[in-house]
Amino acid sequence: MSARTAGGILALACTKSNTLLWARMMNPMISKEGVSLMLLSQLPRSLHDWSGALSCAPCWQLTNEALLPAANAHDSAWIVLFGKGLEAGHLARLAQQLDALGLESSLYPAGEQADIPLLLLGTNRFSPELVQVLKAQEWDIDLCHLAALPTLSEPGLLVMDMDSTAIRIECIDEIARLAGVGEQVAAVTAAAMQGKLEFADSLRARVALLEGAPVTILDEVAADMPWMPGLPLMVETLKQAGWKVAIASGGFTRFAGELQRALGLDAIFANELAMEGGLLTGKVSGPIVDAAAKAEALQQLASEYGVAASQTVAVGDGANDLKMMGVAGLGIAIHAKPLVRAQAAATLNHHDLEGVLCLLGALACRDRRWC
Repeated sequence: MSARTAGGILALACTKSNTLLWARMMNPMISKEGVSLMLLSQLPRSLHDWSGALSCAPCWQLTNEALLPAANAHDSAWIVLFGKGLEAGHLARLAQQLDALGLESSLYPAGEQADIPLLLLGTNRFSPELVQVLKAQEWDIDLCHLAALPTLSEPGLLVMDMDSTAIRIECIDEIARLAGVGEQVAAVTAAAMQGKLEFADSLRARVALLEGAPVTILDEVAADMPWMPGLPLMVETLKQAGWKVAIASGGFTRFAGELQRALGLDAIFANELAMEGGLLTGKVSGPIVDAAAKAEALQQLASEYGVAASQTVAVGDGANDLKMMGVAGLGIAIHAKPLVRAQAAATLNHHDLEGVLCLLGALACRDRRWC
């Protein structure tokens, strides 16, 4: 290996591994054939300080020890990391995992959505093994490896579940509590969301327990229906980007309709509680909106609105959302049951619905610069 120093600049003619060795000895930011590289161990902790540490290269190749300016970026698949606590250490740990799996990656300039820092990396291939590795991480941020990413720069469609997704409660459990059968109904709800019961059968069983309850109970629940944090921001941002937003729920039209009116949703699909004489009859009117119906609703709306399948997103938390996630361009599980987290393409464990914007806004990092 030959090396010379002049004016504080180190010029090297050597292999990449030897370059890193010299980098450790001399300086975290060195010049190799006139191009800078940065050791991961020397990156500023905060992403906000990276622009001062990295040059204006549009993207950087990530190795297990350093960042190297790259002329061409990988874009066969994607990795997205986001969270208030996102820092250099997360990237360093990810680099080790990518190296162990033999994956090459490119780091794009850091971005931000809904005041949440995010990083986008492109990889040279999609790796199911990496998906499982990242899902097993117990970090304080959310991250995922995806074969494809929808973008806010093109029209799209988002269809979400309602209970425990758009709102923070299960409406049928609240109705049952007010009707005095809360424990019985909640037990069936939990089993259904975990996939232990067929949804349609479980819904009929729960609704039957509500027979004779006054319909005014529905008004009480609707008046105190807590929205999932980030819901208004997500809907507003999507609508401004030309997206359509809908609900496909195994819950009830009384509550989905309330959200549609308040947020200007484009469509709702939900179940209708039968009523007579001011009382609930204990039955559901019409076909039940189950897992298959949710998937059909997403496909129907995509066709109606002329949205490409790659630009469709499904968000949910329960087993009856998996079919809808499966036909969407991107399926996102939010605060979900283990069965759902394991099968969903992306998971939100540390964020509410603002996390959806981090995923859909990630590709904008490709158009950013470090300086």
